[in-house]
Amino acid sequence: MIPNEIVSVDRLPPADITLPVHGRIVRPERALIEQLRDVSSAAACATLYAMGIRSTFIRGPLLRTPGRRVVGPAVTLQFMPQREDIPSGMGVEHAEKSSALWQVFETIEPGDVLVVQAFGDLSTGCVGEMLTTYFKGRGGAGMVVDGCVRDWARIRELDVPLWSVGFTPNYATQGGLMPWGFNVPAACGGVLVLPGDIIIADDDGAVVVPQQLASEVVRVARHHAEWEDFSRMKLAQGGSPQVYYPLSDEGRREYEAWRQERLKVEGCRLQVEG
Repeated sequence: MIPNEIVSVDRLPPADITLPVHGRIVRPERALIEQLRDVSSAAACATLYAMGIRSTFIRGPLLRTPGRRVVGPAVTLQFMPQREDIPSGMGVEHAEKSSALWQVFETIEPGDVLVVQAFGDLSTGCVGEMLTTYFKGRGGAGMVVDGCVRDWARIRELDVPLWSVGFTPNYATQGGLMPWGFNVPAACGGVLVLPGDIIIADDDGAVVVPQQLASEVVRVARHHAEWEDFSRMKLAQGGSPQVYYPLSDEGRREYEAWRQERLKVEGCRLQVEG
């Protein structure tokens, strides 16, 4: 039984918190981003796992724009569960243009990837057509949303690369979440994403590359891609996976000879062109 003297929450002071919570982003050098463009999400994920970083694959969001690929720094948007003593976000979202949802788009720079923490929620439309239009206008590269977007038909026409859990007709505060912070650490698909981390996303999904490890990922992934080219060629010719994938001692000796020959040919070509 509820006592009669309980006062409704709407007659009590709201929680003492100022929203949105926000941090700062330090973007990687553009040259580093360019070096990662040929690295697949699978190669990045495997390389980081071998380096000891076990959880980098953002689980849940699927590619909604087949064949598209992005590599860029993460700009984070954090949604949190609604609570009745925190008024911000409890109303119509577009009437509250001071919220994290609106402010994060003002920080977008060309090549950025928006990463949205939304707990896999299926009732909240984290981003819609209008803000996606603005995102594209500012040069945003793509969006990874651990939740839903709305206005999917219109967003698809914008041709912005998108990874999301699903779609919904609801706006951003119509479900159980509300915009909370931007450019702060975010949990997306069970993975920690820091502002400025590098996102590699393609048909296989989205992977987070810690900025300080990116150069080593480039080095290892390039070597991996090279021996896979050799293995692929041998497998296509009927060579046994027992020898060529992964490379056995015999396969590695053949690979090294193939690699040296290719380097020699490339060196001759450069001399001729020079």
